Amino acid sequence: MAVSKEEILHIAKLADLKIEENEIDEYAKNLEDILNFAQIINSVDTENVKESIGTLNNVNVFRKDEVKEFEDKEALLQNATEQEDGMFRIPKVI
Repeated sequence: MAVSKEEILHIAKLADLKIEENEIDEYAKNLEDILNFAQIINSVDTENVKESIGTLNNVNVFRKDEVKEFEDKEALLQNATEQEDGMFRIPKVI
């Protein structure tokens, strides 16, 4: 599929690309390669291919959310740069 110089310049303008005159042929060839590949992909017969959302059949692979008390809060808070009332103190995020 041939792409003209005018089409390349029009696409470059739409994409707000600044391309030099000596780059136009390279852009045209790359775009032609992409369009030819898309044409090959579009011609593939997928009539008897089942649709697939994912490759794995896993369902709900997450663990159950359970509250657990941490036994040694003091050891945990040793990692805090700041703490207040037995909790990590972090900067306000707004």
